[in-house]
Amino acid sequence: MPTFIEKPTRIEAAGNKPKLIDEYVGRVNTGTESPSVAHMRSPGGWIEPGQRPAFDEYTVVLRGTLRVEYEGGAVDVRAGQAIIAHKGEWVRYSTPGEDGAEYIAVCLPAFSPATVNRDA
Repeated sequence: MPTFIEKPTRIEAAGNKPKLIDEYVGRVNTGTESPSVAHMRSPGGWIEPGQRPAFDEYTVVLRGTLRVEYEGGAVDVRAGQAIIAHKGEWVRYSTPGEDGAEYIAVCLPAFSPATVNRDA
């Protein structure tokens, strides 16, 4: 039988401004360790600490622009585009545009504060 998920759980976000994270599938909302699926909405000017996660993160941008910095550069991912951040590689996410961004993130294995490995 399929598992019906009635609603997400709101997760506290890291960064300099409030960002909304609604986890539909993952460790918090469904007890799922692989994968996690979350709907993100970040305001313009939001930036989070860099990280070197122990999971792959697949991100599809629905609205706005998400900037992904990595060792050696940065890429702006716009609505209708996607990016894969590979486990073990340093990345930092931000939304430099004044309208922010809305996106879906899938982490494999599921996101965990213990495995995101944020910069100190």
